[in-house]
Amino acid sequence: MDVIEVVPGLQMLRFPVAAAYLWRDGNELTLVDTGTADCAAAIEEVLDGELRRIVLTHWHEDHAGSAAELAHRHGAEVVAHHLEAPVIRGDVVGAPPELEDFEVPIRAALPALPPVPACVVDREVEDGDVLDFGGGATVVAVPGHTDGSIALHLPGRGVLFTGDAVANVGRTMLGVFNTDRARAIASLRRLAELKAETALFGHGEPILHGAATALREAADATM
Repeated sequence: MDVIEVVPGLQMLRFPVAAAYLWRDGNELTLVDTGTADCAAAIEEVLDGELRRIVLTHWHEDHAGSAAELAHRHGAEVVAHHLEAPVIRGDVVGAPPELEDFEVPIRAALPALPPVPACVVDREVEDGDVLDFGGGATVVAVPGHTDGSIALHLPGRGVLFTGDAVANVGRTMLGVFNTDRARAIASLRRLAELKAETALFGHGEPILHGAATALREAADATM
């Protein structure tokens, strides 16, 4: 795991497949996503305060994999959209993506990921709910990658966590492997309307300055 200081109080935890983010409010920590099911020990090496909450942007193996282990060990509150919660709890199976032609070989080349242990969801959120970190983090529903995908917007800090609704791999672009491409595009366009200086992605490098412009350009380029 690579640990990257994005801005003061915010670290990117970069794994081989995806990324998680650690936000600090004094001694209180918020973890956005958790990597795969084998990432808990590495994440614990950088916890230097109380892990207060774990926010899952969606249920996929590379984002929710270590949530159960970390929540159990640290007593952290697990937060997810109400449509993702049944999948994260293990009550239902999440819908598979509808792959575009160009995505088929990309998906085939990816390694199999370890299964996600079922995890309690303590708080189910909806669009517009506000979480108590970073001066107030607004939940933004961004369906399309999965039905209950969320982003987190910290308007007071100009920070946006996009989950997999957007990627920044070589260029800022619509995330891949979506269950509903039309809804995913609509979600990208919604994120492009937010005032964000810094953007953090599930896949790809952070944008430290001018994130809103990059998101608008990605939205305009997406059909």
